[in-house]
This record gives sequence, structure tokens and C-alpha cells, in this order.
Amino acid sequence: MHSTTRQRRASGNVFLVGLMGAGKTSVGKLLAKRLGKAFCDCDQEIESATGVRIPVIFEIEGEAGFRARETKILAELVGRRDIVLATGGGAVLSAENRKLLPGNGVVVYLRAAAPELCSRTRHDKNRPLLKTGEPLARLEQLHAERDPLYSSLADVIVDSGSQSVTSLVQRVEQQLHRHASAGRGEGPRRMARTGGKASC
Repeated sequence: MHSTTRQRRASGNVFLVGLMGAGKTSVGKLLAKRLGKAFCDCDQEIESATGVRIPVIFEIEGEAGFRARETKILAELVGRRDIVLATGGGAVLSAENRKLLPGNGVVVYLRAAAPELCSRTRHDKNRPLLKTGEPLARLEQLHAERDPLYSSLADVIVDSGSQSVTSLVQRVEQQLHRHASAGRGEGPRRMARTGGKASC
């Protein structure tokens, strides 16, 4: 990819992908503030558009119905300028979504191990896919299924361990700058684990 194209993408939209509990929303809000961009959350946009919570959509329409709504909202969101977007954990399951993301911004994969994700989400009642007696086993399954998809889309891969949100955001920002400066199609840059703007 031409260097000016990559630089333009880096200075435009940033799309955060990863499993539930990876920190996309908390990281995204602070990252957007630091970069002077608008923050958008795909799940929140779906809830605003439908007037109901995600679990209700799952209950009434099933996962297939929810995914259709997700693609429709995502197609609109990626067309905005200078946003940091927290995508839903399952957004990468759709081939259409996998085409939308790389063409419209820099994709950052916040990667975390299943036990860490389980710890972060154990009290969250807004996770329909974790309504099971074995949430860790479910997260391990989801990680095995989705990690290759996240990795294939990512321009930047950041391991989100137990460090603070502020520290993680600083490292994501650093990696984005490095990615933009490199300006070459060298594949994802991985970081080892360590402790007019649109409106949404």
C-alpha cells in the first residue's frame, strides 16, 4: 500500500476489534480524546437505533437478526471521518464487515487471553453469548474461532494485559504513530504485553 494512503488512514478513522472484555470501549473513549477524534460504540449505536438493549435483540431476533442490524450500522459508521470506533466482538464474523473495516481506517486488535476476559466480564449481565454455566469455556471457544479473523484484519495488534487503561492507550497511540510513520505494508505491528470531527 502506498505510504501516503497509509498515513491518510492513520490520521483518519481507528477501528478497535477484539473479544468482549478486551477493553475496546474504555480504551476507545480515552484514545479518541487524546487523538482529538469522536468516539463511537457500535453496540451503543445499535441500541440507540432500536430503542432496546442488545440482550433483548438477541432474545427476539436471535443472533442472526442482531448481526444483520450490526452490519447495517457498521456500514454507516465507517463512512464517518476521524472517529475511534469500538466494534462488537462478533463483528468480524461477517465477510461484509471484514471488507468494510480495513478499507476505511486503521484496525487495532486488542488481544487478551480467555481467563483475563472472563475475569473482566464475570459481572456483566449485558453479554448474551456468556449466558452459560461455563463462561470461561465459552470465551476460550470464541477466542479460538475469532482470533485468526481479528489478526488477519489488524494493522496493529496490542496485547491488553493488566495494565491501566491510561497505560494501554498510550501504548496504542505509540503504535499508531509508528504504523503511520512506517508507511509500508509490513503486516501487523505487535506489541508485547506489559504490565472536522464527526459526532456519534
